Amino acid sequence: MKIKVTYFQRKPHIGFNFSMESIFINVREKLQTKIDANVKICSFYNDGFFSIILNIIQAFFRQNSSIMHITGEVHFLNLLMRRRKVVLTILDCGMMYRKTGFKKKLVNYIYLKWPIKKAKVITAISEETKNDIISFTGNEFADIRVIYVAINSIFKPAPKIFNSEKPIILQIGTGENKNINRLIESLNGINCRLHIVGRLSENQLLTLEKNKIDYCNFYNLSNQEILDQYIQSDILSFVSTREGFGMPIVEANTVERIVVTSNVSSMPEIAGGAACLVDPFDINSIRAGFLKVIQDETFRDRLIKKGIENKLRFNEDKIAMDYYEIYKELSLN
Repeated sequence: MKIKVTYFQRKPHIGFNFSMESIFINVREKLQTKIDANVKICSFYNDGFFSIILNIIQAFFRQNSSIMHITGEVHFLNLLMRRRKVVLTILDCGMMYRKTGFKKKLVNYIYLKWPIKKAKVITAISEETKNDIISFTGNEFADIRVIYVAINSIFKPAPKIFNSEKPIILQIGTGENKNINRLIESLNGINCRLHIVGRLSENQLLTLEKNKIDYCNFYNLSNQEILDQYIQSDILSFVSTREGFGMPIVEANTVERIVVTSNVSSMPEIAGGAACLVDPFDINSIRAGFLKVIQDETFRDRLIKKGIENKLRFNEDKIAMDYYEIYKELSLN
């Protein structure tokens, strides 16, 4: 008999690409012979205290006898749910880094402390996220299990002769944590072409102009168009200051591209030795990392081989089965 699972998801803003929804589309597809899945999307955007209250009330009336899986960002949906049937997935604790003072305390209770107490099982997408949850909540006894994010099956090996004369460096994302300005400054004087995926701010555009970087900018890309960017590239740049996971690292590993990423947060964990690690707060360190991969063919070959091994940790079937084991466990309680 199939296990009944109801997935609760946020209401996405039009024009934004939210990866967490695709994570669980994939899980449901892989488990379609094992679970009877139902999806409930919030009727209100996650845009303030009033909408949070309305979404919590709606979730209360939508709960049923199935296992209820809250898939990210709207952690608070379980505040009126029956604890023994709730799985709560937390992708990162970035909201805690963006807030200060009273707002930070309030967000901690609404998004972390109370929802964690009300969930039977919490899944985190990295050890870094798990450690953040414990650090911010002080709850060392919650049942928090690390389940990685699976690599999308459209990503396949696409070997390419490395262009050491003028490599294409691909940067995914332009948010504050993506560290774009330090990346740009580190590339000053390096003969390369920078492909940036994501809308650029005025400050970032000025920094590109000041440092005379040869670049092009893309946004609102489909998954296929993003894959095409990886295929064109020689190096993935992912020198973020903070990440809950770091999927571009695994995507680049799968396409067999060189990765330069940060030695902080979740990135060393996800890279698993398949990247050149740099200090994201030190422009000279970032610059040295890029020069090393451009100039050292033996080092590049080693990173590619490591990447082929590393991608196996993010296999779709394995990760879907990790969730299924949780559903099966809760269905027996």
